[in-house]
Amino acid sequence: MHTPFTNSALYSLNLMERLGRASIFLCVSVLRVLTPPYKLTPILKQIHFIGARSLFLIIVSGLFIGMVVALQFYDALVRLGSVAMLGAAVGLVLVRELGPLLTALVIIGRAGSSICAEIGIMRNENQIDALDCMAIDPYRYIIVPRIVGALICIPILSCVFVTVGIFGGYFVGCVLFGVSPGSYFGGMYDAVLWRDILMCILKSLAFATITIWVATVKGFYLHLDPAGAFGSEGVSKVTTQAVVVSSVAVFFADYIISSIIL
Repeated sequence: MHTPFTNSALYSLNLMERLGRASIFLCVSVLRVLTPPYKLTPILKQIHFIGARSLFLIIVSGLFIGMVVALQFYDALVRLGSVAMLGAAVGLVLVRELGPLLTALVIIGRAGSSICAEIGIMRNENQIDALDCMAIDPYRYIIVPRIVGALICIPILSCVFVTVGIFGGYFVGCVLFGVSPGSYFGGMYDAVLWRDILMCILKSLAFATITIWVATVKGFYLHLDPAGAFGSEGVSKVTTQAVVVSSVAVFFADYIISSIIL
């Protein structure tokens, strides 16, 4: 007979089991990343998939986010009589927060879900078991190229997002509302410190790790999913779970990193 207490205990045990399995998966994956040999072709394919094919979406997102941020700050700063601080406000918000965070969310939706579904289908079709039978390390063959590709691409895409967003803010603030370009870029130069740029890079690396970790571990252990779904239904469920879990984990990591550095 199941009571609320036993159900809670079973859920807690299942959660600890999944967390332990995911932690071991991460440790093994990092160990494979740090040890040779390295195959360049799979890594380049992942750089193209994660980075190059996301570039247009990042540019469009960064442009409009920068424009919206500048519009909102301009309205607020006009009321406070501090329009000269527009560049500083836009630069700090984009570099510290919105650049790495929104880049990670875009990559989760565009690449993370696809990676999870791809690995889940490989598990469905027993391709991962076939690699084991052929004495091919599935971590090195499947996981490592995606981790390395994400660690290379997501910080670069974050920088592109921030740069495009700054010029989007310039268009709204200087072209549309007549703020002095010297005041806009001068305030940004004075306000944005190397510590803020370091925060952007660290957040990008952390978000890249979280995004690929959750996407790959969900697909890799599709057959151990507690819901018991397999086939196309199982792939769709774990893909949805990967997007939700990685998004929440990115928000949590964002707060932790900000509180440590600030």
